[in-house]
Amino acid sequence: MSDGWEPRTRLGQQVLDGDITTMREALDSGLPLREAEVVDRLVPDLEDNVLDINMVQRMTDSGRRVKFRCSVVVGNRDGLVGYAEGRDDQVGGAIQKAIGIAKLNIIDVSRGCGSWECGCGRPHTVALRTTGKAGSVEVELQPAPRGLGLAGGETVRSVLELAGIEDIWTRSSGQTRTTVNFAKATFNALRNTAEARVPQRAAEKREVIE
Repeated sequence: MSDGWEPRTRLGQQVLDGDITTMREALDSGLPLREAEVVDRLVPDLEDNVLDINMVQRMTDSGRRVKFRCSVVVGNRDGLVGYAEGRDDQVGGAIQKAIGIAKLNIIDVSRGCGSWECGCGRPHTVALRTTGKAGSVEVELQPAPRGLGLAGGETVRSVLELAGIEDIWTRSSGQTRTTVNFAKATFNALRNTAEARVPQRAAEKREVIE
């Protein structure tokens, strides 16, 4: 069943036809993710969490205009997570825009048992040490032994929980009171773990181009 969805991209058509059945297959395909419906179809248990809502005012020739900026994280608590910001005249509209963009930014986090103190072999922490930056904020994530929990602030925990990270050491610097940059830096650190793995089909395509 298509549920009225008519794909506009090659990836969307492959998902609709059943050639791609998981989000990880979609990300590994090397095809650009440009339709939120792909994520809706492949990750039906996706959750979202509103991290921050700010009112933004701007002076124009017609007077002062007010918009709302919302930052949102989405994830399935099993390795898939996305982050984005959205703006709209209404709070609800800003949230929906942010959720839609976050779905298009979804990544497959490289998880594992990367801590020498553990060795349980379960994917409960990041597979490797990684850092991410946004504005003045820098976040470092380090593999931690099972049972430690999420050693970090509320914003960091919100992103990591939806990514399916259960145990981690974190270290941050900069203006961490800025929720948007703090969340974005955490997401960028997770994205660096995902980019450490080169999708096979994407690698083959690059070899052909080169």
